[in-house]
Amino acid sequence: MGRPTHLSDADVEQLGAELDALRDEVMNSLGKEDARYIYRVLNTQRFSEVAGRALLFAGILPPAWLAGTALLSISKILENMEIGHNAMHGQWDWMQDPALDSGTYDWDNTCPGREWKHSHNYMHHTYTNIVGMDRDVGYSILRMSEEQKWNPAFLFQPAYVLVLAAFFQWGVALHDLEWERLGKDKSYAEALSQGRDIWRKVRKQVLKDYVLFPVLAGPMAPFVFTGNMVANLNRNLWSFTIIFCGHFTEQAEMFRIEETENETQGEWYLRQMLASSNVTGSKLFHIMGGHLGYQIEHHLFPDMPSNRYRQIGPKVEEIAKRYNLNYNTGPLSKQLGGVAKRILRMALPHRSKRKGPIPSSIHHERPAPKTQAQRRPQVNGSTASAAAAH
Repeated sequence: MGRPTHLSDADVEQLGAELDALRDEVMNSLGKEDARYIYRVLNTQRFSEVAGRALLFAGILPPAWLAGTALLSISKILENMEIGHNAMHGQWDWMQDPALDSGTYDWDNTCPGREWKHSHNYMHHTYTNIVGMDRDVGYSILRMSEEQKWNPAFLFQPAYVLVLAAFFQWGVALHDLEWERLGKDKSYAEALSQGRDIWRKVRKQVLKDYVLFPVLAGPMAPFVFTGNMVANLNRNLWSFTIIFCGHFTEQAEMFRIEETENETQGEWYLRQMLASSNVTGSKLFHIMGGHLGYQIEHHLFPDMPSNRYRQIGPKVEEIAKRYNLNYNTGPLSKQLGGVAKRILRMALPHRSKRKGPIPSSIHHERPAPKTQAQRRPQVNGSTASAAAAH
């Protein structure tokens, strides 16, 4: 935890300058090929949904039900991971296409886009893996760092993490309510207002998948209902797996609030590299995962179009090796195993507290850090608006 001791202040700032230059190089080269890529993904997702729902209307035939459920699962995964998540990061705002605009896009998920952009784009990407600031560390129900106080309830987290995985979209929907703040620095009126927004989105999703399409199917309603349910389950399990493998492997670093005070741009970049984990795989694997297998690159440049992460991955890895930094990457089996080990280890009270001074990158004479929204206002303005709304 903390900044590696072999790096000087000058090293960290040079690291930041190199990464800034890499980002500028890519963002200044966006064009027709990138637009062609995302439109192909959009067309594939839309075809998969239409074909999947049509086949489920013939779901009494087992091959039709299996094919329909598979296509609908693909559609939901693509929409959430490669389209929705990335569009709401502002990755495609430069195209000025209303269908991909981060300010208005709302995904096929029970979590309202506005709530997601606050809890994820702003809180998580600004305060990545800072215990007590990044609420994605454990999603308020799991213990993922020794800095989180242990209590006996965590003994059961290996069991209820499976429940979180199966109902992941519902956990995400409730995440930004921030129950732990109620009665402290958050009013019940504010939580009630958020709850109404969430309820409207939940009602819309439930009516679409579990009422409207089953009713339209008439006697085939049970097959449509179960197909939609399995497709949502597949999407939840897949997104949980990819997201946890990017954030909570054994090698992913956690940070204390004190260690990140007055953080410079270079230090912010460094924290993103140390807090993230990549997953290796094929081109199709990365598309289905929203290119979040390149979690290091995504955390460094969350508003960069996702298809470019493959291009810059080797360059970021080379920079990491040159600065003697761990570029945490590996196949899905290895990274998922690391996540399981962390969950099991953190379910138990830690054996001993860390001794000695806290390794720290605090430099009080430096200016206050910029948030991610302040760093990239020209591309990610919607993030700043979402944060201000809260």
